[in-house]
Amino acid sequence: MSNEQNADNIPSPRQQPTLLEAVAELEAVVAAGDDERFGPALGLVGGLFGPSGPAERQAAGPRLAALLPDAPPFPRAHLAMVVGACVESGADPVACAGPVLAGLRGALTGAQRLVEHWARTGGGPLPDQEADDPAEAHARIEGPEQLDAWNAHLAVVGWWTLHLWQQAAWAVYAHASVRAEARASGVTEVLLELFDRYEGEQHDFKGLTHLALMLDDEPLLVLDRPTGTGYLLRMSGLSDTFQLHTLLADVLIGGGHLPGTPQDPEVVALARTEFLDGRRLIATGAFNLVAPDGSWLWNEGTPSDIPVVDGVRTLVLEQLPYERSWSAGRFIQEVPGDLRLERVLDPAEAARLLARTVPGMSTVSAFG
Repeated sequence: MSNEQNADNIPSPRQQPTLLEAVAELEAVVAAGDDERFGPALGLVGGLFGPSGPAERQAAGPRLAALLPDAPPFPRAHLAMVVGACVESGADPVACAGPVLAGLRGALTGAQRLVEHWARTGGGPLPDQEADDPAEAHARIEGPEQLDAWNAHLAVVGWWTLHLWQQAAWAVYAHASVRAEARASGVTEVLLELFDRYEGEQHDFKGLTHLALMLDDEPLLVLDRPTGTGYLLRMSGLSDTFQLHTLLADVLIGGGHLPGTPQDPEVVALARTEFLDGRRLIATGAFNLVAPDGSWLWNEGTPSDIPVVDGVRTLVLEQLPYERSWSAGRFIQEVPGDLRLERVLDPAEAARLLARTVPGMSTVSAFG
């Protein structure tokens, strides 16, 4: 037999599937309701994610997100993490967000249910997701006077997987298009209410709350009481009021519209697009931020705290009652911030709008 004939008889190694072929296999597994094969099929998708290119990941994202509602409860959260990774690789965030945020809602509801029934069955330290056995937690909270088997299972799943859903939700909420869609549909309102009610100390929702509350392409009317001037601005991607305060000083003082000391350019850059990279720079307060009714708006809050008056968020600037400073930077580093001036109000318009506001307490005590 010739060498050529011998080579023809040697079987070639099986070609490794592509990421999209693995996604198709996972789709078939879910369609068949074959929970036993789901884990290995998802493992193949995960194993092929790294070697795949951006185009494959982008195509895979919406297809994987569509599988989330019918995936088995425990591994569903790991599938959500892969969806989040696809979004971070450029997959359509809006197409992926719905099932991810619905899964977060389910995990939150389940985890809160575990917390409540844990207290009813003796209390004590809540389960450690790394060290404790989910089956033991299930056995404790299931019972005729507690939860049926399925709801006890969902409570345990929610508790053990909530941190994964948080990460997947972060990936989609980092996009302005998702924030707008989730706010308009009421999804964000529901999630914020669940965050607020949640009692499990092992999970922290501060960052995700600030991200969900973030406003984009939002008009902002600013009235400066000491000078009687007014400004219409537009803000996007501001995660807290510290960041807004920094950029107001940059635009209005740095832009020559108001008296005062401009912010350090590096501080401004950190509030807009630059990353901290270990630096610690200090921003300084320039104003007291006040709502039109005279109540103070704290830097620790978010721009969503600014009241809407006649369809536009309205903020009054007053003199600082005391010096303030804070660490420069963005609370949500992944999202760049922007504040830009659209127009300066004419003096008569500014005076009319200021006349409808109430001086803050600092102004009353100093000048009243």
